[in-house]
Amino acid sequence: MRHYVRSLDPKLTRELWLLQLGGLTNAFGNGVVLPFLLIYLHNVRGIPLGLAGLAAAVNSAAALGSGFVAGSLADRVGPRRVLIGSLLGLAVSIALFPLIRGVPSAYALQLLMGTCSGAFWPSQSSLVTTLAPPARRHNAFAVQRLTMNLGVALGGFAGGAIARVDHPRTFTVLFLLDAATFLGYAFVALLLPSPRHTGPERGTYGDVVRDRPFVRYVLLNALFITIGMVVFVELLAPYAKNQADVDEQLIGILWMIDSLVVVFAQLPVAKLAEGHRRMHALALTGVVWAAAMLLIGAAGSWLTATSAFALMAVAVVAFGVGECMHGIVHGPLTADLAPPQLVGRYMALGAQSWQVGWIIGPAIGGFVLQHAPNALWPAAAALNLAAAGFALALERHLPRTAIRAPAAELAA
Repeated sequence: MRHYVRSLDPKLTRELWLLQLGGLTNAFGNGVVLPFLLIYLHNVRGIPLGLAGLAAAVNSAAALGSGFVAGSLADRVGPRRVLIGSLLGLAVSIALFPLIRGVPSAYALQLLMGTCSGAFWPSQSSLVTTLAPPARRHNAFAVQRLTMNLGVALGGFAGGAIARVDHPRTFTVLFLLDAATFLGYAFVALLLPSPRHTGPERGTYGDVVRDRPFVRYVLLNALFITIGMVVFVELLAPYAKNQADVDEQLIGILWMIDSLVVVFAQLPVAKLAEGHRRMHALALTGVVWAAAMLLIGAAGSWLTATSAFALMAVAVVAFGVGECMHGIVHGPLTADLAPPQLVGRYMALGAQSWQVGWIIGPAIGGFVLQHAPNALWPAAAALNLAAAGFALALERHLPRTAIRAPAAELAA
């Protein structure tokens, strides 16, 4: 316990801690809504699972386009302004979700929300990068994941206690809570400085695309997000509900367990990774996620209700550890590869790897879940193992300075 408490002091600035507070507030609202969004569309509004999965893909398709614009704007006018604008748009979007009555309205609101979400991620990551000294970036991103997952854990538990399929108005409460947290984060962002690159150098997305090692990494991350994060975040809840008869409250607890694993393990994992090879951590992520997928599939195929929940909880713990290993690589590696004048664009392209995953994953996974739910999980496990091999092969293409996470003595 003493080692863990010491790891909570990564010597971040007051501005970075304030940013983490805003992220914690926002993540609480996301945790309230995310585990139950497909359940809301399918079980409350009667949208088939395949089409509900496509709604999430519409969100990410919109984010794919807006993210590139946001990255360029973050380099030009500063990431704080872009972040505040995206948060205000997200608040309006999610507040309108109770008006969904069918596929057209669901897709229209997902389109609006995705446009705002696409601006959120690169601007937030750019702000972390510009506020944190290079030797502290791995700590800054690790603390960001800790605070966000703490918020998601608390939100998931609260959402599970509130949401009831037979009482649609309980979902209205979820959406309005999420909207309020977006507004809270926007207020916190107003208190932050707005650093930006002021040198004469200018760049374009063409410069980013010509960085072939970075582009290869973006493709790898898109694969991990598609067959790892998306399958878990978007499809576990409806699979547990409809295939294994796990109720809403227990689904909220599963969400909370995953987030608490990240809360308690993220900084110790970041500490253990100092000085070690980043691609090895990603490869191990693929192996751990494959094991988690197999456990989830076994729970839904052979067990029901409480017993299925128990085995899924074990899988969720394993998946959370894999998230910690993924988290110590993605943001810091992107920041280390980016020239100062191109941080926003690098972060935008890095964020697009997530959006690509959220387009492909729900679009395909929703239909697989609808027609062959028990086949989804072993297929995802096999693909995660393939991604682990891709990570090991990528290492030789990275610059020597980016292969390893910063060593403890460099971050002192």
